[in-house]
Amino acid sequence: MKTVLITGATGAIGKAIAGLISEKFDYRIVLVARNESKAANVVNQLIDETGNKRISYLIADLSHKHEIESIASDWQDPIEVLINDAGATPRQRQETPEGIEMQFATNVLGYFWMMKYFTPHLIKSASARIINVASYWAGNLDMNDLEFNSRRYNNDTAYRQSKQADRMLTVAFAERLKKDNITVNACHPGDVRSTLATNLGYGGHETPEQGAATPVWLATSHEVEGITGKYFEHLCISHCQFNNDRDEIEQLYKICNSY
Repeated sequence: MKTVLITGATGAIGKAIAGLISEKFDYRIVLVARNESKAANVVNQLIDETGNKRISYLIADLSHKHEIESIASDWQDPIEVLINDAGATPRQRQETPEGIEMQFATNVLGYFWMMKYFTPHLIKSASARIINVASYWAGNLDMNDLEFNSRRYNNDTAYRQSKQADRMLTVAFAERLKKDNITVNACHPGDVRSTLATNLGYGGHETPEQGAATPVWLATSHEVEGITGKYFEHLCISHCQFNNDRDEIEQLYKICNSY
């Protein structure tokens, strides 16, 4: 039985990803969330809606490195699929207790730490996939001011930067994990009305299930077997302008690894 680990699964798109996989496949689903009451509620809803009783949760705030290290060190089993979907878009600049700007910590370092610390468990499965839910709304990355210490903080700019970073880190990890038979791809999930989208001042014209379609396809389809380091929109490979500068990709990887 395959195990799928999903972050951000108490949000609209994350929950839809978990629900679609639970409905269509006899997989074990583990949600990673920071709020236990929300996580328990979503798990109960998904079990009721899908009939899949192999749904559970782990508690971790993905903006905290030590919490990701802790759940990864406690984990014992192989993992076939890791889906990084957790995101934050605070309207005012906030910092974690460690002094890291919140959106960078959650949207970028959270993805980085999940991939880094769960790699040993992904390797155990012999063939595994990582899907990074990014966005077409990406850009404005400033390697010299990733935490908005010099720039005026704007949550939209910070979000766009974080999604560019996620797409770049996808390439960095894809190259590193290819030898271990682990594919790493990024995608735009769709335009869904969600808490995150609302904080950014956007609406959304697609249902959560429509938004979840591409991440679920990347996680489960035989069509993408062996494809790695790519960016997808609407179930198709899409050109990514951030994948070409390998020096900048490596620089970003090293900066993230230094935290």
